[in-house]
Amino acid sequence: MTDLSQTSVLRLRREWRLVLIIGALSLFGPLCIDMYLPSLPQISRDLHAATWAVELSITGCLIGIAVGQLIIGPISDRVGRRPPLMVGIACFVASALGCAAAPNAVSLDVLRLIMGLSGAAGIVIARALVRDLYSGVQAARFFSALMLVTGLGPILAPQLGAMILRFTSWRGIFLTLALAGSVLLVVAFFKVPEGLPPERRGSGGVRAATSSLASVGGDRSVVGYALIGSLGFGAVFAYVAGAPFVLQDVYGLSPQVFGLVFALNGAGLVLGAQVNGRLVHRLGSERLLTTGTLVMTAGGLSFLGAVITGLGGLAAVMASLFVVLFGAGFINPNALTLTLQHRPDAAGSASALFGCSQFVLGAAVAPLVGVGGDHDALPMAIVVCGLAAGAASLQLLHRKGWLRWVPDAGGAIGAGRSVGDAACQLAGSSAEAGVGAAQAAALVADPRETGVRAR
Repeated sequence: MTDLSQTSVLRLRREWRLVLIIGALSLFGPLCIDMYLPSLPQISRDLHAATWAVELSITGCLIGIAVGQLIIGPISDRVGRRPPLMVGIACFVASALGCAAAPNAVSLDVLRLIMGLSGAAGIVIARALVRDLYSGVQAARFFSALMLVTGLGPILAPQLGAMILRFTSWRGIFLTLALAGSVLLVVAFFKVPEGLPPERRGSGGVRAATSSLASVGGDRSVVGYALIGSLGFGAVFAYVAGAPFVLQDVYGLSPQVFGLVFALNGAGLVLGAQVNGRLVHRLGSERLLTTGTLVMTAGGLSFLGAVITGLGGLAAVMASLFVVLFGAGFINPNALTLTLQHRPDAAGSASALFGCSQFVLGAAVAPLVGVGGDHDALPMAIVVCGLAAGAASLQLLHRKGWLRWVPDAGGAIGAGRSVGDAACQLAGSSAEAGVGAAQAAALVADPRETGVRAR
């Protein structure tokens, strides 16, 4: 073997080792949210708490992840990536241990909020590390490989939780999370590099960051597309919060079968993103965003009809939810791409506000699906259908020209065209790499990933 080939092999091994480490950091979200879902009915019974009170633990985690990204991201730009990452993982471990010992629903909800805040460190810093270490085509290839790791999280986490429930109670799930966090803390301490050297760290304090966020928040294009993306995301989280009760208590699935069903529906989300990745280069994000909202609305209406009439039973419910999640695979990447292409000058702030609005809306709707108790699927069906229809209505009104939030003058649009074009090209080519449009959306979350330096 020549020296060149040996060097290539070593580089490939280092990159895949980094993919696995950063992928593990990115799994904090799915692990926080999805892993304990099969145990929600058991938690409700053990803590003698109402369904909505237990579902507030999902809300707390979502709020924590949303707010944590806005806090930890700017901090890491000023002090480096490693310090906030280590503190975040340590707090994640401590909060997971606290959840395992929670005596009531109130303490569980508070600890889940802390878990979300600390878990946000892994999510936001993992993405920042890739931006620090790679750019352009290299970043695209790295994110393509990363999706092979992170894409399995939402699918496998509920099944892992269901497997743990076969041997222990719901408290064992949180002990498992604490153990996983401890292992990751050790690995991160020795293996995660500092991607942001002191000379590249930002200056200017809270006022500069607040000014940037306020400017983006006043942009109608950002607000419009972010609202559509958030409504679609809220429908998905209404499903995430309500599915454990509806599918187990209403339709009688065991925790293990529920984990398999949840994975099947998760595959619908992945499939939608894959199809979107193949079509976005030819059809464009605007048209595919419309398609996604209409597909999700059709699935939501079918789900509502199946619950009200009882026709088709569990099979009709499952098929409808699969369609809902398939449509969601189109909404998030295209809404994010359209948001960012109008604000390339502040893509980081736009991305943060987009993500925060999604998690805040998801947190707000999560308790609503349980207002009818744990043996009623109608509230979940109404919330899913209503949010999907709201997203579709906004997008159709915009496409028809009855609701304009994009300025007619060329300023922001012209400035953002290069970022939007790069996103479309990447999404179109991602099919060859075996990844979907979700990776394309991640790549345009900061202009540095398309070769533009914002800071």
